[in-house]
Amino acid sequence: MIKSTLLYREDGLPLCTSVDDDSDPSLGEQKKRIKMLLSRMTPQSATEASIESGNYEIHYINAASVLYFVICERGYPRNLAFSYLSDVQQEFQHSYYNEYMKPNIRPYAFVSFDNFLNKTKKAYADKKVQDNLDQLNQELVGVKQIMSKNIEDLLYRGDSLDKMSDMSATLKESSKKYRKSAQKINLELLISQYAPIAMLGFLFVFLIWWVFLR
Repeated sequence: MIKSTLLYREDGLPLCTSVDDDSDPSLGEQKKRIKMLLSRMTPQSATEASIESGNYEIHYINAASVLYFVICERGYPRNLAFSYLSDVQQEFQHSYYNEYMKPNIRPYAFVSFDNFLNKTKKAYADKKVQDNLDQLNQELVGVKQIMSKNIEDLLYRGDSLDKMSDMSATLKESSKKYRKSAQKINLELLISQYAPIAMLGFLFVFLIWWVFLR
């Protein structure tokens, strides 16, 4: 399950975060670790990575000077997490373009983006979507090569995020393919939800025409 989403500019400025359950101290600890990761990133750091952190996994992508982080429960499909991040990244870029690069931007200036985060999070929690995407997961053999490091290795043992950069190409290609498949499944789900309503509407119009206008 997706627990939290955080967006930062590359210089560390927080742009937006999802509204989460603040009563969960372990989730707050993960957010602190993300800030520590940010302080260790360099231009050579991996643009996409998965990081194990206790009972959670932290996934991130770096695109157009924005870092998109998602905190998930351990065991949540990584492919699904990166597909979610890709959707978030595309919508944020479409909505705000280069506004976030202005020098006078204040922290959390794009807090209203949480509406999209919440809606998308619910979509990725849909059981039907997850079941279908899990089937697709079997086809993406390359995704098994998703880079993964333990948070302790990165923060406390001195390992460098830069060492993970050479492994990002496979993940990038796999996540693109996975996102396209996810979008197709989401479209099919919407059609299955609204097709009966459309049919009833068509039948109602046809009956009106048959009774009164024919």
